[in-house]
Amino acid sequence: MNIMIVGVGGQGTLLASRIIGAATLATGADVKLSEVHGMSQRGGSVVTYVKYGEDIASPVIDKGEADVILAFEKLEALRSVPFLKNGGTLIVNTQETNPMPVITGAAEYPENIIEKIENMGVNVIACDALALAKEAGNLKSVNVALIGVLAKHSNIEKNIWLDALSETVKPQFLEVNEKAFCLGYEL
Repeated sequence: MNIMIVGVGGQGTLLASRIIGAATLATGADVKLSEVHGMSQRGGSVVTYVKYGEDIASPVIDKGEADVILAFEKLEALRSVPFLKNGGTLIVNTQETNPMPVITGAAEYPENIIEKIENMGVNVIACDALALAKEAGNLKSVNVALIGVLAKHSNIEKNIWLDALSETVKPQFLEVNEKAFCLGYEL
């Protein structure tokens, strides 16, 4: 299984890959995680990879190989579509984070991104993970709300995901992240 996580710096993509890695490792799978690729400073594009299965040689996912893309932002979702395999699933947060060209006025944020992706024949699961994180009590738990959506559509039991969350998240943030996960899972 090849999972590509895309977003912008500061959204928690690396923590997301660690949580997914811990859950998949608990199933007995061979798991490989990538380093962060891109500008990990706040605002720059970031891509991480999680691959798991029987014998994984490399964590890198090439174009057309991702079974799932977990996109923390709509424009990053659009940029990542070429990496999705036929029949793959794109889980996307409906949040918009303006890139520098939009902030400076050199470009406009594209409209109707999710519809454009769906028109490409992609299986899209769109959710307002920011609203779920807010409901859970911490806007920074968007990443974990999205993992909840991913978990619901995975073949890994919910309790394994919750155990991975408790192993990975700092104790003082565990309760709010468990709420965010469950809200995403129940979506």
